[in-house]
Amino acid sequence: MGSLAERLKALAEPNRLLIFNLLMDGVQCNCELGDALQMAPNLISHHLSKLREVGLVEVERDAIDSRWVYYSVNRAALEELIDAFGAFFDPKRIQPRQPKCGPRITNEESV
Repeated sequence: MGSLAERLKALAEPNRLLIFNLLMDGVQCNCELGDALQMAPNLISHHLSKLREVGLVEVERDAIDSRWVYYSVNRAALEELIDAFGAFFDPKRIQPRQPKCGPRITNEESV
């Protein structure tokens, strides 16, 4: 599993973000993703492996033909991202605070 920073780094790559966005619509195979993004299968596989490394994507092999692999969003990891973003970007965290250095402080102290 990846840390928040590792997951954000993985999603910061534009193609991975596009892939993740498509997976938010539901389970897809490599060829569907490649067709949608006009990308080569090996490049799609590379990006999917990076998303898997940080735990954002889950993999399931087809029960009938194991050559087929299906990808989906790891819901638990998605919930962790949502919780982390909610806490990190919570406006209640912003506190009234004055800087302790700079010209404004120097001028106020000399008055």
